[in-house]
Amino acid sequence: MTSADENLQREVATLLVESLNLEIAPEAIDPHAALYGEGLGLDSIDILELALVVSKRYGFQLRSDDENNARIFASLASLTEHIAGHRTL
Repeated sequence: MTSADENLQREVATLLVESLNLEIAPEAIDPHAALYGEGLGLDSIDILELALVVSKRYGFQLRSDDENNARIFASLASLTEHIAGHRTL
């Protein structure tokens, strides 16, 4: 992972914690732990909020009907990878 990737991952972790008011430090989030359910414990409303914040922050649309959402939101690492490949801002 390059330092740019690490910086983006830290930025996304911070965005996640701040936008959802999570009681965890961004650096404490395991990049490969599940975001939904068992891992970080997010629910579908959290994922929708996160999608909205990511869309606003990075300038591309995350759609609720995207068949890739399970993969995109699987973990911090997968979300960061998706953002890196699609961001316009």
